[in-house]
Amino acid sequence: MTYRTTAQHKIGSGFGADSTADDVLDGIDLTGRLALVTGGYSGLGLETTRALVRAGARVVVPARRTAAAAQALEGLTGVEVDELDLGDLDSVRAFADRFLASGRTLDIVINNAGIMACPETRVGPGWEAQFATNHLGHFALVNRLWPAIEPGGARVVSVSSRAHHFSGMRWDDVDWGEGYDKWQAYGQAKTANVLFAVHLDRLAQDRGVRTFSLHPGGIITPLQRHIPKEEMIERGWIDEAGNVLNPGGFKSPQQGAATQVWAATSPQLADLGGVYLEDCDIAEPALSDAETTGVKPWATDPDQAARLWELSAQRTGVDAFAG
Repeated sequence: MTYRTTAQHKIGSGFGADSTADDVLDGIDLTGRLALVTGGYSGLGLETTRALVRAGARVVVPARRTAAAAQALEGLTGVEVDELDLGDLDSVRAFADRFLASGRTLDIVINNAGIMACPETRVGPGWEAQFATNHLGHFALVNRLWPAIEPGGARVVSVSSRAHHFSGMRWDDVDWGEGYDKWQAYGQAKTANVLFAVHLDRLAQDRGVRTFSLHPGGIITPLQRHIPKEEMIERGWIDEAGNVLNPGGFKSPQQGAATQVWAATSPQLADLGGVYLEDCDIAEPALSDAETTGVKPWATDPDQAARLWELSAQRTGVDAFAG
């Protein structure tokens, strides 16, 4: 197989930071398509689910809090909720087994769920929770669901963040055995989300499955639940009354969901893949320390992507492409 590398440069999509999920789906009919959106009942995930349903798709929403998910999604047709805890590999296996037993195939997988800047937390055999939940859980999920991911057109979308600028992979201490820093740990997890898309695209391209990662933009959602109010005020995100400060450059949830929906559905991305997106376009490389947009070289390095894939396969015990 000859891998076709997509250039990490803008394509002039015609969309931008102000575009909404409905904007990018205008004229796109997803009738008959099945999507899976992790965390698709809160924040950006909820807006993503709503937009996909409006375009005709059916959506599976795996959720750790199934009762809360069912309540949030009440009234949406063609949506089903099932139990999944990304921080628990047994839960990932059980969910995937249930889905595979249904005999259905997936056209879209959006790895949207995540945790951000949480206090030092350990899951599984002592893994740092942000890396384990945001990356390893999704790695195991996609690999276990691989037999159901439709060849010849399916897309896998990995929701990363501009926070990947905070840290590359800390190969000597992935689990932060010493000197835990919640933001750098989040940054490493978001770098892992990008690297995952880089390597999966290389492995899956010959089956006609393409993958993307993205920064959705800054949005105030329940993702900020671990951040103290005082810290959000200090960062200029909200005022003393809890109101979002527009000068902070925050998007609405509908705008925040746009890039992942565009990644999952846009015909403009046909025959492209493995690239990092922002503001509904392919992002430019961020080559200097001063750049606050774009993608850092450590997140798109194919050698680091392959190394992370190997580490992730060892940790999770699953690799759909082994042998």
